[in-house]
Amino acid sequence: MEALLEHIAKSISLDATESDFILSCFKPIQVKKKTILLEEGQICNTQYFIVKGCLRLYIINDKGAEQTLQFGIENWWITDHMSLQTQNPTHFYIQAVEHSEVLAIDQKTFDDLLRKLPKMERYFRLMLQKSYAASQMRIKYLYTQSAEERYRHFNHLQPEFVQRVTQYMLASYLDFSAEFMSKIRAGLERK
Repeated sequence: MEALLEHIAKSISLDATESDFILSCFKPIQVKKKTILLEEGQICNTQYFIVKGCLRLYIINDKGAEQTLQFGIENWWITDHMSLQTQNPTHFYIQAVEHSEVLAIDQKTFDDLLRKLPKMERYFRLMLQKSYAASQMRIKYLYTQSAEERYRHFNHLQPEFVQRVTQYMLASYLDFSAEFMSKIRAGLERK
């Protein structure tokens, strides 16, 4: 749980009482690899802070193929914000890619946290801004870079992460097939 407090401390200052209160709002959960935390059709009621491991948010398209939209690793948050806000059924799945440790906070507890500790609004605003900016850049890359350029760029930014996820998940995130991923990697190895 210290990882969460350290992450928050990068944005706002907390005293011991506030830190204890924040920790009391979260439930630590051990999540086995491949566990589904959210399924399409459910109403999302939880946000997850990833202490250790990797989660992903994905859809299943009309052809039955999984399309990864977001990965979350240590010190990242993951949820379906639209379902959380509107309380309408989600269109997404959240799954553990690795054995993971997460801190979960449900929406009622989250609302209480913000009401009782208003400075947490700043922390969550900053996290949402970072997340939104990353989504904008991802969309830009999808529209302006070739598949090979996207792979090279992602591999340059997150080389250790590329080794943590399966080839098909990474390919779906970068919006190409696993077969194409194999060709890209083979081409890079020959150079």
